[in-house]
Amino acid sequence: MAVAAMGLSAKELTAALEGLFAEGEAAACARERSAFDLSAGSSAKPLVLFGAGQLGRMTLAGLRKVGIEPVAFADNNPRLWNTRVEGVETLSPAEAAARYGAQGNFVITIWGGAGTDRMAQREATLRSLGCQNVIPFQSLFWKHAELLLPHYGVDLPHKVHQQRDEVEEVSHLWSDDASRAEYLAQLQWRLFGDFSALPDPVAHATYFPLDLCPLGDQEVFVDCGAYDGDTIRSFVDQSRNSFKHIYGFEPDPGNFAKLRESISLLPRRDAISLRCAAVGASAGTVTFSANGDQASHIGGGELVVDCVSLDEALSDSEPTYIKMDIEGAELDALNGARGIIERHSPVLAICSYHLQNHLWKVPLLIRSMSDQYSFYLRPHFLEGWDLVTYAIPKRRLRQP
Repeated sequence: MAVAAMGLSAKELTAALEGLFAEGEAAACARERSAFDLSAGSSAKPLVLFGAGQLGRMTLAGLRKVGIEPVAFADNNPRLWNTRVEGVETLSPAEAAARYGAQGNFVITIWGGAGTDRMAQREATLRSLGCQNVIPFQSLFWKHAELLLPHYGVDLPHKVHQQRDEVEEVSHLWSDDASRAEYLAQLQWRLFGDFSALPDPVAHATYFPLDLCPLGDQEVFVDCGAYDGDTIRSFVDQSRNSFKHIYGFEPDPGNFAKLRESISLLPRRDAISLRCAAVGASAGTVTFSANGDQASHIGGGELVVDCVSLDEALSDSEPTYIKMDIEGAELDALNGARGIIERHSPVLAICSYHLQNHLWKVPLLIRSMSDQYSFYLRPHFLEGWDLVTYAIPKRRLRQP
């Protein structure tokens, strides 16, 4: 964390990458297979999942497919204590520790964008209660990768080794020491599951690094994954309500209803266009998992929604600023905006945390479309959440 806070020169990053890759792909594969068993010891030990939320329930479902049944959930929410979640007894951390702390394996299944603590604090909580064996979830996921991975940026470490050439190519694209330090930290986390490597979030509003790129009064802002209008409201606030036009795309019908209601309350509603559609590489329809929340995503659901490409949907416009937070569909959506990017080089704020390789795939794809950009990498929530690649045209950079 200290290195990330101070920043990293290009030369230091190159040397650090050599160290990260020294393990080699074969050794990384071996580590993936053995890490959980080395930490957990005997498979006969009781297994407790610390965290009965979305990640904990997903872990439970995967384990049951291979015949593994945890003895309990432990959870910080008192409303869940002495209830059953998905059929599993749910206890307070203190009660779970009293019953199983001496002989059980406690796997931490708490990790989410709304988190206010860190993995080290979760581990310390359990150890302070007397839990002898505490294991963050990654090594368990590596062991049962066919059932549990990928999960956002968590995937098998050897895949990073397989893409080493691209990883190293992108290391030369970052435009400042802070981005290089963040890139190294993200790679360390992807390779070794080291949450302590991840630095604190930056202070500026998500998607709007005004210290790098001021907003103009003629911005044409495009919000892909507009959710309930949170980013549009932020843009209106950051721009002081001075812009040319806003386009919002949101495919989840529940979210879109909230988006439309939210936007109806803004003062310049006539300058905002909304469309209930996904954004992808081409026009058509896609299956969609509509959760009515920020995790709604293309694929995996029964709902069929319209999909558009930005090149087609905005053919009569000239976007100046594009944001994408679309749950892993960013590469497809960028390909669908290739014409806009090649012709106009708008500012791009692209989420890069939904899949392991988006850390390097996103900047590489943008760079293949235009050589007009400077690249920056910024985290906006704890532990890797809301990591954004900013591609800013050199003409738009704030002058010193």
